[in-house]
Amino acid sequence: MKKKIKVRKFSGELVDFDEKKLIMSLKNAKADHNLANKIVNKIRKELYDGMTTKEIYNKAFKLLKSNQRPSASRYKLKRAIMELGPSGFPFENFIGHIFRHDGYTADVGIVMEGNCVTHEVDVLACKDDKCYIVECKYHNSQGKPNDVKIPLYIHSRYNDIKRKLEQDKTNGFTNYQGWIFTNTRFTSDAMDYAKCSGLQLVSWDYPENKSLKHRINKSRLFPITALTSLTKREKQAFLEEGIVLCKEIYESPELLHKNGFSESRIKKIQEDINDLCENHFSED
Repeated sequence: MKKKIKVRKFSGELVDFDEKKLIMSLKNAKADHNLANKIVNKIRKELYDGMTTKEIYNKAFKLLKSNQRPSASRYKLKRAIMELGPSGFPFENFIGHIFRHDGYTADVGIVMEGNCVTHEVDVLACKDDKCYIVECKYHNSQGKPNDVKIPLYIHSRYNDIKRKLEQDKTNGFTNYQGWIFTNTRFTSDAMDYAKCSGLQLVSWDYPENKSLKHRINKSRLFPITALTSLTKREKQAFLEEGIVLCKEIYESPELLHKNGFSESRIKKIQEDINDLCENHFSED
């Protein structure tokens, strides 16, 4: 029986190399069947005990980028969200767009009065009689889970703001809830506390069918950091202007003209965005 290759995860844990998982991630990025098999075969030949999952990812991404750029952009989605830094505001802005896509009004980075003190709120999302007070926990490294102290702290802030909102009988809202979005994950204690207290948690892959990853793919609200046709410096310049979505650039090509892109590059960037988002802009 052939010995299984052990690969090293980000946490340092050694696990068996899972070829099926790699194939699934490539197919989720919509790499075509032949290309996905080609990539897996090449990586299989280069595997060695102790190889990091990061190295495997980099090899797969490089091959995707040189053969099927839109798939490379989808494949790097998790890393692209982590590139929405260095401050947390682009991530907050991004979450605001997700709520607006679902029909909510969304104010980002506001100060709200609580019953006891004032609070800085990352996103206030409201629709009909519902009003969500949202905290965004952005990390630029996947090795930083959110432990139980996060929902404990957020829950106390939420309750203070909720008490103040409930005193105002003219605002039209009767249904309040505290939310926490993160681009990494929550510990089991954090999830247990949230379930008990009524907080809604959303992490990269939780809850199922409502996770951050699921919401992005469903809405096609891809971050500009996913684009392979922009340099890191160009992406950062857009983030500093408050531009976080590929869709924003697609719908306002003057943003590219204003930043000095040539006509040929503008055409290429627009094509990449259109291919990435699969011509679904009209459905939003």
